Amino acid sequence: MEFGLPEDNYNISLKKFESMLKTNTVLFFDSDEFENIIHHYLEIGKIALAKKAIKLGLDQHPTSINLKLFQTEIFVLENKFEEANKTLEALHILEPTNEEVYIQKANVLSKQDEHEKAVNTLLIALDLAPDDDEGIGDLYALIGMEYLFLDQFENAKIYFKKCLDIDLEDYSALYNVIYCYDFLDENEDAITFINAYLDKNPYCEVAWHQLGRQYVTVKELDKALAAFEFAIISDDSFVGAYLEKGKVLEKKKQYLEAIENYKITLALDEPTSFALLRIGYCYDKLEKYDLAVQSYYKTVHEDPLLDKGWIAITKFYNKQKNYQKALFYINKAINIDSENAIYWKLYAQINWRLNFLEEAERGYKKTLDLGNYELQTWLSRADILIALGEFEAAILNLIQAAEFHPETAEIEFRLAGLNFTLHEHSKGHYHLKNAVLLNHEFGYIMEELFPKVMQKPTVKQIILQAKK
Repeated sequence: MEFGLPEDNYNISLKKFESMLKTNTVLFFDSDEFENIIHHYLEIGKIALAKKAIKLGLDQHPTSINLKLFQTEIFVLENKFEEANKTLEALHILEPTNEEVYIQKANVLSKQDEHEKAVNTLLIALDLAPDDDEGIGDLYALIGMEYLFLDQFENAKIYFKKCLDIDLEDYSALYNVIYCYDFLDENEDAITFINAYLDKNPYCEVAWHQLGRQYVTVKELDKALAAFEFAIISDDSFVGAYLEKGKVLEKKKQYLEAIENYKITLALDEPTSFALLRIGYCYDKLEKYDLAVQSYYKTVHEDPLLDKGWIAITKFYNKQKNYQKALFYINKAINIDSENAIYWKLYAQINWRLNFLEEAERGYKKTLDLGNYELQTWLSRADILIALGEFEAAILNLIQAAEFHPETAEIEFRLAGLNFTLHEHSKGHYHLKNAVLLNHEFGYIMEELFPKVMQKPTVKQIILQAKK
């Protein structure tokens, strides 16, 4: 449907309609005026007003095909698919070659997840549409989107490229083409495509930005940097290009230049927690710790719910061996995201350094519960349980660890020591012999964790023989 009233007439119609609603009088509008009024309300999301305009429009123009098409659009928005289909069938009988009827049919099918049927219906609409139809690009975009829903990225790519053939500055289509390349891991092809696009549209900051991202993916950082610089030349207020340029400079360890680019984004736009956090990381790398922590504090001031900001402060104080402060801030991060295993592991490590063994054990248990099955996590929890005298719990923990890390000397030495401690001598000998066969160099575990067990002559003998 085309909406082509001159702007002055359009505004007059809108004011006249809204005035009519306020005064509760009924005025006459031609069908074109109603179409533009309805289109306006749908565009700005005022559905109730759009519905009123459709009702009044159909009262005055009961045979208008376009107003009935708008009615089906409302039916679809309200998930009234049966009513939408009935109206469309009636319209199809009246105008069997109206492509808009097929577009709305496809809309209904799409909303019901019948994407294959939606594509076929849109292809019929495409056949019916005149070659010079201004809305042909929109049709290509709709077909492309349906192919995306079907995960048919090659087909989607074809139709989004057709959109660009019609309108080189259709950036939505450009993003979608590149999305398809990304999903298919065709980064080199994406680079070729974007370069060809830039030959036709050389000052397109969006394309330069996307080209830079592709070069980052294929690890061509110098080319990525050049692309982001061209994006900035094309639009020197393009915040995204400065951010990406900053990230590349970080990768190249050019931290001062990275900070400069991040600071430009703060001047151009509202400060973002992302930019402040990156500035903090850069200062950290430059060992300018006071500036780093200031930036981290600004990050959490800007976005108190950004767990990465609290984690950055935690790691900062952890590195400074200020474990009390580190513990305070890791608790902040956990309060925001309590299902993050990395946070719980850091929580456990900090508590252990503070000698809060029960809390440290709880942290490692939570880490394991959340699916972090690294060997060191199991071993750390076992060592804390040993320190707490929870020997049976330590054994159970290590038996579980062995399921994920079979034939591991560090586990076997600990199981040996624990079983000897509990006077389970046959089990102790079994695990000790396993341990020395796997790697006798971890024998120091017995000395550190089980010094009394190391006094046993049989234990000493097994370890000494293994070293020969």
